[in-house]
Amino acid sequence: MPERIGALRLTAYSAPSFVSSVAALPVALFVPAFYADDLGVPLAMVGLAIGLSRLFDIVTDPLIGRLSDRLRWPGAGASRRKPWMLLGAPLFVLSVWQLFVPPEGVTWLWVFVWSTLLYLGFTLIDLPHKAWGAELSTDYHERTRITSVREAVGTAGQVALLAALAFAAAHGVEDAPAQLRGMATAIAILLPLLLGVCVMLVREPAAEIDPEEARLGAWAGMKVVAANPAFVRMVACVLFFVSGIAIQGTLHRLVLADVIGDESRFTTMILLENVATLCAVPLWLWLSRRMEKARALIAAALWIAGWSLPLIFLREGDAASLIAIVVVRGSSFASILFLANSIAADVIDYDTLESGEARAGFFFAAWGMVTKLALALGVALGTALPAALGYDPAAAEITSEVQRRLMWIYGALPAAMMALGAFFLRGFPITKGRQAAIRAQLEARVTQPRRA
Repeated sequence: MPERIGALRLTAYSAPSFVSSVAALPVALFVPAFYADDLGVPLAMVGLAIGLSRLFDIVTDPLIGRLSDRLRWPGAGASRRKPWMLLGAPLFVLSVWQLFVPPEGVTWLWVFVWSTLLYLGFTLIDLPHKAWGAELSTDYHERTRITSVREAVGTAGQVALLAALAFAAAHGVEDAPAQLRGMATAIAILLPLLLGVCVMLVREPAAEIDPEEARLGAWAGMKVVAANPAFVRMVACVLFFVSGIAIQGTLHRLVLADVIGDESRFTTMILLENVATLCAVPLWLWLSRRMEKARALIAAALWIAGWSLPLIFLREGDAASLIAIVVVRGSSFASILFLANSIAADVIDYDTLESGEARAGFFFAAWGMVTKLALALGVALGTALPAALGYDPAAAEITSEVQRRLMWIYGALPAAMMALGAFFLRGFPITKGRQAAIRAQLEARVTQPRRA
């Protein structure tokens, strides 16, 4: 019977996600407006600086993933993941502070430099953390429990942030500098504390295959990855899923402002959506235990697709209906993340069997790159398509025809993308039975003496 990870140990492992997953929210929702409105940096240049900073991920993600698979730190024993997380924490905290609490007279270059370092610090923490999670258990369902708790803790952090902002606004703290300073202070205090709890209370399993025995070069390793049918399918579905969700995320505030006519509901809507996501995690975890994980992921994607279609027909005055649909539709967001990451661990087992190497960090780096590409694609489609169809948020009046086109992009396009992503999961090759067979072969290989 595979070991079940205790609740205390699992919570301790997941603790850093409470803070690390939060940083992306203010960078997207608050930083651009703050630099443009309060510091006078052109909005287009702020967006360009943040966008360009993500280009470095193309180099840093696979490099950190590969190094965290192979490198043994002096004095760290069997630990391969923890040292990278500890290295990333001070960089992450410093970058958050410099980006959220800048001095007077900064330019777009300040945004570019500190955004780049912030994302590097995040990668140093998040990528080894996820690879570590894939190695905590070899059990098909226990892996889903691990990823579900980690994503729930991350969502709880976002809920806490949004609730704190709503509380602050209710007590008269509405200016962006004060809000961002408060966020930076909280991150500086909480991240070292929660990361310390994680690394001290949770043991990191030794590598199943000694990293020093790695025999594949970079090119040969990539060929093995490309020949992995489960990996290719997951790349396709993640690309469609994340892009579809990003389109709606990009358009939420614009739809509230220029179609529904009530932009003030934005923070409340996002807060309630995150609460619904958090509350629904046990339900999706229960469902994943009663069917194959890929089928549960299909159900989660089609849930979003089905509830996105009614958005097409909402117009001025329908704020309550919009919030209700967004909340119900968003209740499967966390499940998409934790199910995809759980399936990723099974795909890594298959790669370990085929390649003879333990490459969890490398695989999560690849998944991270696909996710970032999908986010960029979603933002691009969510801005370029409305503009191409006549939508201008600066226009004095938005015609009913332009509103109709905007709502089709907001509702129908993401629904279609979620359905397309679900298509790639039909007949997914790694089932519970197949994963058990792969594990049996791996364990037999590990216990057999190596031949000369």
